[in-house]
Amino acid sequence: MKRSPIGSFKAHRFGVYVAAVFLALGIIQLAGSLVFYQLIDRQTLQDDHARRVAELLVVGQRMHKLAPDQMAANMTTRYLAVDVSPAPNVEGSSGDQMLSGIGEDIIAWEPSLAGRPLHLSTSLSDKSSRDLEGSLQLDDGTWLNFVSRDITSMWPVAWRAMVLTTLITAAFLAIGLALLYLVAKPLRSLTDAAERIGQGGKVQVAEMGPRDLWDLAHAMNAMQERIDRILSDQTKSYRAIGHDLRTPLSRLKTISGMIEDKELVGIHDQSVDEMVRLLDSLENYLGAQLLQSDPEEVNLGELLVDVTSRYGEAVTLIGMTNIVIKTFKEPLKRSINALIENAVQFAGSAEVAVRVGKSGYTIDIIDQGPGVDEDQFPSLLEPFFRVDQARQRSTDGFGLGIPTAHILLTRFNGSLKFSRNPCGGLTAHIFVPNSWLSTA
Repeated sequence: MKRSPIGSFKAHRFGVYVAAVFLALGIIQLAGSLVFYQLIDRQTLQDDHARRVAELLVVGQRMHKLAPDQMAANMTTRYLAVDVSPAPNVEGSSGDQMLSGIGEDIIAWEPSLAGRPLHLSTSLSDKSSRDLEGSLQLDDGTWLNFVSRDITSMWPVAWRAMVLTTLITAAFLAIGLALLYLVAKPLRSLTDAAERIGQGGKVQVAEMGPRDLWDLAHAMNAMQERIDRILSDQTKSYRAIGHDLRTPLSRLKTISGMIEDKELVGIHDQSVDEMVRLLDSLENYLGAQLLQSDPEEVNLGELLVDVTSRYGEAVTLIGMTNIVIKTFKEPLKRSINALIENAVQFAGSAEVAVRVGKSGYTIDIIDQGPGVDEDQFPSLLEPFFRVDQARQRSTDGFGLGIPTAHILLTRFNGSLKFSRNPCGGLTAHIFVPNSWLSTA
């Protein structure tokens, strides 16, 4: 049966949780790196401006001595505005921590500027960027004023580092998730195998992956072999017992002809027949656990006609269908027959219909009998369960028909459900996938 996306998620949620942890760690690492590079960028920005201002002031002093009238024009560029005035354009340095740091870095770059009055401040330009302004007193008492445009223009340095970090993080996450997928693949296979084994199927688990998973897969294969041997021995034992019991039962049947009391003969023969039917039902139930079948093309309509025809007018096939599917014919046929037999036995008649769904087909077996309470639906799947708890023998059957059908369907990846009819009675729903795939 194909899994729904939700069912698949639940089955493999361990891998999803680990992948989520991988992603969370990667995002945290990336966020930390971005913050780190922003801090580095601020320090780089401050050092760069300090170096440029220090060089400007030293060169400006020298050019002012050589050609004071040309100094401003020669030093002014697209990113730097310079002029000389009797009074400073910046009256005094603010208490800004960044400006104090730039001032200290300027002196560190050019110790010759130590002791000279230097005022620094920032201002907003027309483009809403911050400019660095400053005034330095020259030897003749005049002031060299400068404006270093866009103090935040160093973003490309950190941007390149952050892009590189993002790419590296993404690459490591992809590699980590790929490795996680490869490591979790055996675990997913073990989960699917455990589910199939729980349904009565036999799955050859691939023994691969880390040593612990390899050991687990090997243990599961060995466990299946032991279970298979136990079931096989159990079935053979019951079949041998049944075979041995049939001989004395045949003798009892023969002896009944020697009894003159017809009423006693009737009771005798009825008891013998009941024991034979019990042996047949038990043999079918045990055989369902070991039945082997290969998928084949089956016309679902023809199969239903073949099964229902043996019940005559007691079973009505609603709507003829000409659906051809690839399925396991014998398990499906036995399951349908067991459920129809159960419906006819307890209700006297039954209707069979086929519904088409997205993922497969549903065969409904509807009866108008006394019905079963919904809280007893799970018990219907248990061997020897009878709705009348006192196990009265007023009705035939041994409570093995529905469990036999359930075993066959689950082993071959189908399913069996029940529902109450609005007007009374019980409906058994057999789900047949579009393409049954099983290793049973």
